[in-house]
Amino acid sequence: MTIKNLKPILVAAIAGTLITACDTPSALVTVPVENVDNNPLKISALTKTQEQGWSHLDLKTDTIPGMSVNRTYSEILPGKTGQQVIVAVIDSGIDIEHEDLKNKIWTNSKEIAGNGKDDDNNGYIDDIHGWNFLGDVNAEQLEFVRIIKRYDSEFSGKTLATIPEAQKEIFLQYQKAKGEYDSKVIEAQRNKTQYTQIANQLEISHKIVTEKLGKEDYTTKDLAGIENPDAEMQNHIGFLSQMLGYADTIPEFIKNINEGVTHFTEQLEANYNKDADFRGPLGDNPYDIKDISYGNNNVYGPDPDGAKHGTHVAGIIAAERDNGKGMNGVANKNIKIMALRAVPNGDEYDKDIALAIRYAVDNGAKVINTSFGKYYAQNPEWVYDAIKYAAKNDVLIVNAAGNEGLSLDDPANRVYPNDQLDNISEMSDTFLTVGALAPKYGSEMIANFSNYGQSNVDVFSPGVQIYSTTPENTYGYLDGTSMASPNTAGVAAMIRSYYPKLSAAQVKKIIMRSGLTTNTSIILGGNQNKQARFNEISKSGEMVNMYNAFKLASLQK
Repeated sequence: MTIKNLKPILVAAIAGTLITACDTPSALVTVPVENVDNNPLKISALTKTQEQGWSHLDLKTDTIPGMSVNRTYSEILPGKTGQQVIVAVIDSGIDIEHEDLKNKIWTNSKEIAGNGKDDDNNGYIDDIHGWNFLGDVNAEQLEFVRIIKRYDSEFSGKTLATIPEAQKEIFLQYQKAKGEYDSKVIEAQRNKTQYTQIANQLEISHKIVTEKLGKEDYTTKDLAGIENPDAEMQNHIGFLSQMLGYADTIPEFIKNINEGVTHFTEQLEANYNKDADFRGPLGDNPYDIKDISYGNNNVYGPDPDGAKHGTHVAGIIAAERDNGKGMNGVANKNIKIMALRAVPNGDEYDKDIALAIRYAVDNGAKVINTSFGKYYAQNPEWVYDAIKYAAKNDVLIVNAAGNEGLSLDDPANRVYPNDQLDNISEMSDTFLTVGALAPKYGSEMIANFSNYGQSNVDVFSPGVQIYSTTPENTYGYLDGTSMASPNTAGVAAMIRSYYPKLSAAQVKKIIMRSGLTTNTSIILGGNQNKQARFNEISKSGEMVNMYNAFKLASLQK
């Protein structure tokens, strides 16, 4: 999703056979140019503690490609006091009463809670902690399905030559959408059938073997130890042994398979459903940007499952630190989360995103996290105008690169939102696009799902197996550039808190110029046959590093 030619702020020294750190602010940690896979770095599995906080660890001391968050708190921040910074999280909803988040939620001091009035005259009644642009809507179609639904009666059977010039662009999107629809539906139907068959067989085999062994959490060794199995039992043993290759336990695998069945069912019934009108109950025309009188102030949303993604993102940024609960966010008590619900289970509407960005800017957010994206857009100009509005008002947008393992430098892979004027220039210098790192340093350091691009991805940060808050005082792991973005947003917010004179554009430059880099060859999209050097798959060629960013920020204040 992004680009920019920037003059180097600082030339980092390269020295040593591993990673060299210098305490003077004029030198930053870096990685030597040789292939790091030849170095005796971490080869053992992560401990549970490391798994739950690897994104905060330090490459030099822990041999894990984290962001040196813990090191920043222990070496740089003692004795320093920052200012409050609001981070707007535009997402699926946030559990603002979560034990690890409730003390970190922004409150609109201009609004009187519960009086049913728009006290601050911003168009939103009782918007105490943000706004819910979706109301009670959870499910939605994907954008290309909405395009088919909206234009089928107008465009069906026509050719480009018969279409007025002003409609040619949307007609081409319509044609592309029609071509994609059939293949996607067939794929979802096939996957649902396959997962359902596996789930049914699992239920039968697991019940029989559980009764035989007297326990549910059996191992392949337990299965192999069943004496004198008949032909039917041998089939159950073989099937379950194979399934244990995909999960540690069969109950865990059953949970994963059932989630898969639910996922493909929801795709067919909602995401690919051309006939449904999910937006109807909201009473809003999504193609009229002037009408903002819709939604409500329930930023959690109607369903805890629907708020899982947004709650997880918020926790990565700002879960309360060192309170003995769950996990630590990147940002300390200075950072408050503004909750903006605008991302359904399906593709977001451009109108909702544009209005959410403007709401965040108008209500004091200095950083906005956008962990979502789509490959079709009917009104991208509304979002572009909002991005420019954020830039004009000194607000940094931190954006997820996407999870399809694609090069965003390929014009065919244009993802929305973005700040692209074309493939070599940007409309904004305050829009930072982030790819995802995995905890295994070396050739598999980039998440196999992460999008990349030397022109259109700015940096990489941790986005695999990230432990964070989930609704109803629970915690869990999620993967995605959706997790890499808030890790970076947390760093950006902290820089803005402790160095408030720095502009959003300066903070973006600092994050891009202060990271770690390496010349090692990286596997792209999980394809062993497709590789590139790490410093060639993003604009900066670097991994986000909070410690270095603070060092560099101290020189710019």
